[in-house]
Amino acid sequence: MRFVLKLLGFVAVALIVGFGLSYYALSDGRVLGAVRVGPWAAWPAMGSSAPDPYTRAYLVRAGALQLGQSEGIVFTALSDSDGHPLDRNCRYRLEGATPVASFWTLVALAPDGSNIATRGGQQALQSRHIARANDGSMALYVSRTLAPENWLEIDGTGAFELQLTLYDTSNLSGSGTSVQALPSISKEACGA
Repeated sequence: MRFVLKLLGFVAVALIVGFGLSYYALSDGRVLGAVRVGPWAAWPAMGSSAPDPYTRAYLVRAGALQLGQSEGIVFTALSDSDGHPLDRNCRYRLEGATPVASFWTLVALAPDGSNIATRGGQQALQSRHIARANDGSMALYVSRTLAPENWLEIDGTGAFELQLTLYDTSNLSGSGTSVQALPSISKEACGA
């Protein structure tokens, strides 16, 4: 009898863990197959003609329309380079270079996917309108408070994410190349 109770306990734990992991994978299939560069993550299979089953399930549940592999790739950051969640009460400096792309955009989004840029201001930073150093590197700022140079003003409070979309790039699009570096994200200051 004791053996049967232990066996039932193991079966119950296995079922709970199995169903829990299946739900997690299907509700956010992007976790599997992610390419990570510092705080940034991308899911190149999302733009393929035959994504893996978990990515396909995520796309169906989210109703997401993704760029094709030859069109570009989207990198998302939920935290800074030190691993702390992004907070709208803080000013962030992004510096470094982006991989080779014809065009890129950087947008700040709320957890529900809505743009949190200040109304009436620019809704995203774009590669064509960025001041760069002589070596091609750049410094971008994302904050609610005034910042120098390339500044994306955001509004509200709470967590947010950054989305860097590279358009018309061969990086991670099946050509065998990979992204070695993306801009670092440093928290500079936090206010009330």
